Amino acid sequence: MPPLTKAIPLGIQHVLAMFVANVTPAIIVCGAAGFGFGSNSPDFPQMIYMIQMCMFVAGVATLFQTIGIGPVGARLPIVQGTSFAFIPIMVPLVAGKGVDAIAVLMGGILVGGLFHAVLGLFIGRLRFALPPLVTGLVVTMIGLALVRVGIQYAAGGVPAIGTPAYGSGISWLMAATVIFVTLGLKFFARGMLSVSAVLLGLLAGYALAFALGQVNLGNIGRAANFAFPNPLHFGLEFTFASIIGFCAMAFVSAVETVGDVSGITKGGAGREATDKEIQGATYADGLGTAVSGLFGALPNTSFSQNVGLIAMTGVMSRGVVTIGAIFLIACGLLPKVGAVISSIPIQVLGGGVIVMFGMVTAAGISMLSDVHWNRRNMVIFAVAISLGLGLQLEPGALQHLPETVLVLATSGILPAAVIAIFLNLVLPQTLANEATEEVSGGMAGKGTGSLKQE
Repeated sequence: MPPLTKAIPLGIQHVLAMFVANVTPAIIVCGAAGFGFGSNSPDFPQMIYMIQMCMFVAGVATLFQTIGIGPVGARLPIVQGTSFAFIPIMVPLVAGKGVDAIAVLMGGILVGGLFHAVLGLFIGRLRFALPPLVTGLVVTMIGLALVRVGIQYAAGGVPAIGTPAYGSGISWLMAATVIFVTLGLKFFARGMLSVSAVLLGLLAGYALAFALGQVNLGNIGRAANFAFPNPLHFGLEFTFASIIGFCAMAFVSAVETVGDVSGITKGGAGREATDKEIQGATYADGLGTAVSGLFGALPNTSFSQNVGLIAMTGVMSRGVVTIGAIFLIACGLLPKVGAVISSIPIQVLGGGVIVMFGMVTAAGISMLSDVHWNRRNMVIFAVAISLGLGLQLEPGALQHLPETVLVLATSGILPAAVIAIFLNLVLPQTLANEATEEVSGGMAGKGTGSLKQE
C-alpha cells in the first residue's frame, strides 16, 4: 500500500479509466426502454437513479474483490463495473416498453448473478468448452451487435430517427469532436492523459455542445444533494427469456473475469493466478451482479482496462483499488453526479460509444488471432457469426416464434455463442492438421491467426 498521498490519486485514476464505460450501459438501456432523454420526461429521474446505482454497486462489488467476504473475492486489485456484454440481451427485453419493463431486467440480473456465483464452484472445469475461437467470436459479436447504437446516438438518438434533425451537421460535429480528441490523446499523449482518453474526449465534446447551446443543465439544480440506495426500486419480475439470457451471458462474463484475474497476477506479480483467486473472483462477480438486481443497477464484471492500468503503472495494490471503490460509492450517493452525466447530449455520448464499441470488436478480433484457422474452425466461425449476426439484423425472419424465444434468438450473441460452443464440442478434431480447402477468393487458413493466399 503506497502512502495516502500517492494512493488516493492512483485510486481516482482507476475510477477515471472506467468511469465512462461504467455509466454508459444505463443510458443505453434507458434510451431503449423509451425514457430518460429530455428533462421533460416523467421517467427522467429513473435514469439518474440507475446511473447512481451503477456507480454505487460498482464500488461495492469492487470491495467484494479487494477486501473479500469469506470465500467471496480474489483479494486482488480488481475493479468491477457495468458490463457491456449484457446490452444486446437487455435492449430487446425493454425496447419501447417504458420504465415498467426494467423490473424484468432486475429479475433476470438477480437470478443470473446467483447463477454466476455458482459457476465459481467449477469454473476451472468449464474452460475446455470456451477456447479462443468461442470467446473471441462472442466478444466480436458483442461489439458488432452494439455498433449500430453508436451510430444512432451520434446522429441524434433513436427518438430523432425520421426527423430533419437526425444526422444533422451539428450532431456529427459533436460526435466527431469526441472521436478525434480521443484518438489524439490515445496515440500522442502518455500516462493518465492516454488512459483517460475517452473521458477527456467526452469532456471536449461536452464543452463544444455547451458552446453550441445543446446542453440543458436544469436537472442538476433539481437533483437532490444526497440519496440512499432504494432496494427493489424498479421491482422484480421473473420471465423465462430474461433468466435464460442473463444466465447464458453470465457464462461469458465468468470467463472474462478468469482472464482478467490471470492478467492481473501475470502483469502485476509475474505469476499465475491460483484456483482460490479465480474461484473467489467468480463468486464476487456473481454476487456483485445479484446486488445490482436488488438495487436497480445493471450486471457487473471485472474491467479489463484497469488490468492494463496495473500493468502500465506497476502498482498492484488492492488498497489503491479499495480507495477507488470508496470514491465510486460516494459518487453513487450523490444524485447531482448522475444529473451531470445525464445532461451529456446523446450525440456526444455517441462519439464515445463508437470508440468503445469498436474497441470491443477489436478485442474480439485480437482474441481470434490465437485461433488455428483450419477448415474446421473456419466453418464453425462462419456458421455461428452468419446466423448470429444475420438473425439480429433481420429479426422478422423468426417472427412466428414465441416472443420469449424470439428475443433470445435475435439477440445476436446467444445464438452465435450456442452454435459455436456446440459445433466446437461435437465436430471431430481430426481435420486440425489438414490443409484448408480453398474457399471463396482463394483464402485459406494456414497457421495460427493468419489467412494466406494460395
